[in-house]
Amino acid sequence: MSTSGISANRLELLQIASAVAQEKQIDKAIVLGAIEEAIQKAARLRYGSELDIRAKLNPVTGEMDLTRVVTVVEEIENDATETNLATAQLDHPEAEIGYEIVTPLPPIEFGRVQSQMAKQVIMQKVREAERARQFEEYKDRKGEIINGIVKRVEYGHIIVDLGRAEGVIRRDQTLPRENVKNGDRIRAYILDVREEPRGSQIFLSRSAPEFMAQLFAQEVPEVYEGIIQIVAVARDPGSRAKIAVYSNDGSIDPVGACVGMRGSRVQAVVNELQGERIDIIPWTDEAATFIVNALQPAEVTKVVLDQDENRIEVVVPDEQLSLAIGRRGQNVRLASQLSGWAIDIMTEEQESERRQKEFAERSELFMTGLDVDEMIAQLLVSEGFQTMEEVGYVELAELTAIDGFDEETAEELQARAREYLQKLADAQDEERKAAGVEDDVLDVEGVTLPMAVQFGKHEIKSVEDVAGLVPDDLRGYTEYKNGEKIHEEGILESFKMSEEDATMLIMQARVKAGWIDESALIAEIEEEETEEDAAQTDENGDAVLTADDVFG
Repeated sequence: MSTSGISANRLELLQIASAVAQEKQIDKAIVLGAIEEAIQKAARLRYGSELDIRAKLNPVTGEMDLTRVVTVVEEIENDATETNLATAQLDHPEAEIGYEIVTPLPPIEFGRVQSQMAKQVIMQKVREAERARQFEEYKDRKGEIINGIVKRVEYGHIIVDLGRAEGVIRRDQTLPRENVKNGDRIRAYILDVREEPRGSQIFLSRSAPEFMAQLFAQEVPEVYEGIIQIVAVARDPGSRAKIAVYSNDGSIDPVGACVGMRGSRVQAVVNELQGERIDIIPWTDEAATFIVNALQPAEVTKVVLDQDENRIEVVVPDEQLSLAIGRRGQNVRLASQLSGWAIDIMTEEQESERRQKEFAERSELFMTGLDVDEMIAQLLVSEGFQTMEEVGYVELAELTAIDGFDEETAEELQARAREYLQKLADAQDEERKAAGVEDDVLDVEGVTLPMAVQFGKHEIKSVEDVAGLVPDDLRGYTEYKNGEKIHEEGILESFKMSEEDATMLIMQARVKAGWIDESALIAEIEEEETEEDAAQTDENGDAVLTADDVFG
């Protein structure tokens, strides 16, 4: 079609629409639709806001058709936009319900107000389309590393120009003491892409552990190909980090591959992270070995695991204590984050003192409870007996196996231990009754007499009272108030219950109280056991480390 009949204004309008669509990377039809809506609004100001006025822009010629539409309805609710069938058929015999009577309107003159309003409408529509396009383009790119140019820095937040979009590195996701200025090229990890009231937002990060993992994937081909997996990352951004690596190929050293020839690979990551020191640690499913490795460069002489509490006690030489803890606790904190275990560190001297104290306390317990001399009490402790229950109810052969203990001596020790325990139980039961704790509480599976005494001290007196608790009430919890760490002690905290045991005790109380059905509890227990046992295995039945294992 020849453009000779197209006026300069119309041609310019189409050119502007094309230029805006190309610049903002959005569909030209969206821009033309925004222009149509702007003209419709301006026309309503001219002819009446109550009218149904529609504008249609020809995308080829630039011709603008302005029309008023009246719809044929059975019952008129708005005289300005509706008419009944009888009236409509006077001029339009073919009219029926739903028929639209279209009347052409003359083009309007755009004054200053109309022009300003049209501009606002078009800009708003273009912004909305740009945000929608940006969200669609980036919503599936979470977890990628992206390059951009620093556009500006506002109150510590870095605004990054990504080319066809804009991302933000919030202050808490930046590297401490990293100085960036406008125009700097920067790499970051796409942490999240969200639609918010003011439009889609792309949140970036340079401090996320995943950023480091992705940097290694870029620098180490074996990581990218999945031969080496990064199982866990713990970071003190900008200062120090630890990563745990695992090789699916026994012939490839995961640590050596990540370090690279003369440290070239790890150095490239260090340079990107402003000199952040990185400890690369071989991952193993043996918790003790892994944690010892994670505490490098400190040397460990002994570890004691507490599986129920997910806690490990680590003993180091006296001169290694500061190294194991690290500056401001950094080394042990990162090792704890990496392994998921709470780590307690003590020196050999501290451990020796503690062991001597425990030895003395247990010896005193046996001397008092069993009415024996110090030599026999110490002998029992040396043989590994820790509690009166162990002495009273252990197999008799374990006592007679001790040098100098014949069967008669062993039986007498057990009788004294049981007598001691019975007196203790009677005293505790009296204390329980005095506190008003009902007998039914002892019938709840998992509740012992010492626990019932503790319940009484906290005004927990009935099965219903126990059923109304939550695990944190029993185990205690820690929270931060006004930046201060505050620990709330649990009712049964001294019993060192696991969260699972605390939950089960409360659930049993709810069954006893009639709040829930026992069959539902059994089904829930079986389901949990099935989930725990359903570890992913390969064709040989061996556990397989998956991507979910890597990033949780």
